[in-house]
Amino acid sequence: MSLPTAKGFTDLHALLAQLRRQGEIVEIEAEVDPDLEAAEIHRRVIAAGGPALLFSRVKGADFPVVTNLFGTKRRVELAFGPRPERLIERIASLPQKLMPPSLGGLWKERDLFGSLLKVGRRKRRHGPVTEVTETPPRLGRLPLLRSWSKDGGAFLTLPLCHTEHPDGLGSNLGMYRVQRHAEDRVGLHMQIVRGGGAHLAAYEQRAAAMPINIHVGGPPALILAAIAPLPENVPELMLGSLVMGRRLPMAENPLGPLPVIASSDFVLVGEVPPGIREAEGPFGDHYGYYSLQHDYPTVEVKGLLRRRNPILSATVVGKPRQEDFFIGDYLQELLSPLIRLVMPQVKDVWAYGETGYHGLAGAIVEERFRHESMMSAFRILGEGQLSLTKFLLLTDQAVDLRDFRATFEHVLARCRFESDLYIFSNLSMDTLDYTGPAVNEGSKGVLRGLGDPVRELPRHLEGELPIGFTKAITFCRGCLVVEGPSHASEPTAAERLAHCPALTDWPIVVLVDHAERATKSSINFLWTTFTRFEPTADIHAREIRMKRHQGTYTPPIVIDARMKSWYPEELFCDEATATKVTARWSEYFPDGMEMGNSDRGHMD
Repeated sequence: MSLPTAKGFTDLHALLAQLRRQGEIVEIEAEVDPDLEAAEIHRRVIAAGGPALLFSRVKGADFPVVTNLFGTKRRVELAFGPRPERLIERIASLPQKLMPPSLGGLWKERDLFGSLLKVGRRKRRHGPVTEVTETPPRLGRLPLLRSWSKDGGAFLTLPLCHTEHPDGLGSNLGMYRVQRHAEDRVGLHMQIVRGGGAHLAAYEQRAAAMPINIHVGGPPALILAAIAPLPENVPELMLGSLVMGRRLPMAENPLGPLPVIASSDFVLVGEVPPGIREAEGPFGDHYGYYSLQHDYPTVEVKGLLRRRNPILSATVVGKPRQEDFFIGDYLQELLSPLIRLVMPQVKDVWAYGETGYHGLAGAIVEERFRHESMMSAFRILGEGQLSLTKFLLLTDQAVDLRDFRATFEHVLARCRFESDLYIFSNLSMDTLDYTGPAVNEGSKGVLRGLGDPVRELPRHLEGELPIGFTKAITFCRGCLVVEGPSHASEPTAAERLAHCPALTDWPIVVLVDHAERATKSSINFLWTTFTRFEPTADIHAREIRMKRHQGTYTPPIVIDARMKSWYPEELFCDEATATKVTARWSEYFPDGMEMGNSDRGHMD
């Protein structure tokens, strides 16, 4: 299989030119407020499957802003093309093709090795991003968006944060949201589990400030690289160069020790002082709720580098599906051959973006001997960002993991709950998942469905629900969604429901606040269920016994997916902004544009 010759875009402007040629971008010439208004326009357009948006007149700012670059599968494919996927497949196949090694085998792969020789950095004295140097910085001139009414401020939402280990042990390019605190100071949502967080910890052990460059714009491939779940010691800049198909130009930095990505639009050059933390957030996040205010590192910005005519790229996150969903699914497809290479017993793995990716994943694994599948489960739950997975479905049979409903039915028909449901308590969790007892703390679950079916899955409820439970709707065979009293009014309702005689034959019952809403689509079900329960606290059963220190469960298994009082608020557009955007819609789009329902994301 030969490699496609087309290479990736060198910068944001090259991508915008392609989107214009393809009719995939619309320029909004009416003045738009970056405070709430631009984000609501974006949300309605992406909900309708609409184009990228270039806001040319941003109130109070000196530069334009572009959003929704990756808001459809087609635009993701336009941005990255077939080359990265073909290249990764070729790389993953090398160990098999070159064993045993031979000159003939090496010669057959000469085009691949030629491509790999072009990977890396290319040093330059100058670049487009060094055309203008501003010291001191005036960050208030940048068109940063505030997306939701209770957000703590305006944020950079597509920042590329470049750091280096103080001992020269590698670099990191991470996408950590950046909140503007002042003209020369920003907050950095850098979690300790991320590569940049490890660099900061190393600097703080020395009581030294960490240099950092925060880029905006540049080659689109770097956005992929920054969010890719790479091993700790694999540099993201290398992956970006690989995806681009050329060396990444790096320019000398007139304001700091780290080189800058030459084709960026902006670079905030600064340092993170050791031991200093400042309140960051709240922020309406990709889980579809607010992430709350917590203390995070700050960056003292020494200066701003930029092009003469820069454009700030941004995104808006919220309920699925947003831009991050389309990028995330592309990344999963791109990296799946490498996952099979590093975990040979794992034939396929898929994380569901509708749950914020970390809420649920499914995997097809080998089970050549009893319980071998759990070896793969532990490997998955210990691998990079997959380690943040809250719940994992396992099977050893061929099934399309991307079809959640089919996958769930497959597992439910085969699971033996006395031995196939595992709950692991007192673990570290994703910072943005608030279902656990404290921030960064929670539990995980694994449900196996192996071999041949062991039960016929029910399709309809026979019998009556207990008093107080008002509605039951089948989501799929074997899974019933029940609407019941609120958690505030009856916290133990799930335990009572688990003892209902009419539910004896149902493997899984999900207790929710609104059954019709939760069952309208797989998107709704996944989001409602897996962002609103924590395995240790919210899984109940008719009977739970301990056998050899493992819990054994007698169905029905009831998942309590109701909103709890300590959960953050669900994201909704505020009424004033919604009214304003509706009234001005024809000003934004005088030639017409469909208006989606932003509060629902892409959910039905």
